[in-house]
Amino acid sequence: MLEMALHVRRGGFVLKAESSFASEWTVIFGPSGAGKSTLLRLLAGLDRCRQDEPMRVRVAFDGTALTDTTRGIWTRPGERHTSFVTQQPALFPHLNVTENIAFGLCSLDAPERTRRVAEMLALVGAEDLARRRPQELSGGQAQRVALARALATTPRLLLLDEPFAALDGVASDALLERLQGWLRENRVQAVLATHDVSDALAIGAEVMLLREGRMVALGPAAEVLAGERERLLNRLGPG
Repeated sequence: MLEMALHVRRGGFVLKAESSFASEWTVIFGPSGAGKSTLLRLLAGLDRCRQDEPMRVRVAFDGTALTDTTRGIWTRPGERHTSFVTQQPALFPHLNVTENIAFGLCSLDAPERTRRVAEMLALVGAEDLARRRPQELSGGQAQRVALARALATTPRLLLLDEPFAALDGVASDALLERLQGWLRENRVQAVLATHDVSDALAIGAEVMLLREGRMVALGPAAEVLAGERERLLNRLGPG
C-alpha cells in the first residue's frame, strides 16, 4: 500500500493531497497544470525541500517511511525500489536499446541479463529495436524502450507520467493490457498520471481526481470519471 500526505508550495502553486492507494493500479487524473507531475516526483523522491519554499511531505510504502520531512527521512531515489517513467524517455544516447534496458541489471550474470532484456523487449513489443540507438527511434518507440528499462529491475512501485502520449490509441491500449498482466504477475503497484480519460477507463483502476493542486475525488474509474466520460462521448458524437 502506498500512503502519502503532501503540502508543497512551488511559487504561486500549492499541491495539497492526502490519501492511501491500495489498488494495484491508481490513476492520477487531471488537466495540464493540476500538479500530476509534481505529485509523482515527490513520490519518487526527486523533489527536495527548498529553503524559500518549505514543504511537508510524508510518503510510505508497505509500512516503510520513504519520505517524512518532519522526521528528516528522505530515502534516495535509487533505494526506493521504485521506477519512474517520465513524458521524456531520457534514454542514454551512447547506448543502444539493449544496453539501455540492461543498464540497471549489473547484479545479474550475463545469461540472466540477456533473458531479462529479451523479456522486456517482448513485453513492450520492441524486439526489432534491440540494436538501434535512441536517435534512430520514433517518439513512440523511445517511450516503449524507456518503459522496458524501468520494468527490467522489477521495481516494487512503478510511477508513470503520461508514458503513452506518443502512441496511438490502439497501440496504447494493447501495451496497457500486456503491462497490467505483467504487473499483476510480479506484484508491482503502479501509479499512472494522465489527462486522457480513455487511459483511466481502459485500465478500470482506482482514480484520484486532481484539480489545481487539490485532490477532489478518489474511487473507481467508472464513478469518479463518469462526467468526463459523458463529455467525451458527447464530443465524439453518435456512431
